Amino acid sequence: MEDKKKEGRYQRIHKQLESILVKTDDPLARMASVCAVLHHKMDHFFWTGFYLLKSDKLVVGPYQGPVACQEIEKDKGVCWAALNDAAPIIVPDVQAFPGHISCDSRSKSEITLPLINRSGEVVAVFDVDSNRVASFNQVDQFALTNILQLIYREF
Repeated sequence: MEDKKKEGRYQRIHKQLESILVKTDDPLARMASVCAVLHHKMDHFFWTGFYLLKSDKLVVGPYQGPVACQEIEKDKGVCWAALNDAAPIIVPDVQAFPGHISCDSRSKSEITLPLINRSGEVVAVFDVDSNRVASFNQVDQFALTNILQLIYREF
């Protein structure tokens, strides 16, 4: 999808999520809604979900798509890299990422972003996989960062 079209779609999704998320302040419910809306509105999203940080493990949380890895071992894969760096990571080709964990062989590219709570702590990682190489760029990173801020926002 060309960047201009992608930007417009993300803007519409952001507005839609604002109207949905105002109805609850529960972060888990908000995560579930974010996953559902993004997964069904962005045609290049193959797997869309959260891994929750629980005692040195990333445990699958709300998601949309095929069955996921249930737990990700500490310091392994793209999700842990995003958590450890507390920064988004774009992987144009998952085969080229050292230590990539393949939960589904159809995954070709990936973007991961840390989810930061109101106290400034990373509590989860938002992970999106595409079944196409090089599906994600700075447009996705910027828009998804803004969308994730809605999870802990007070409306």
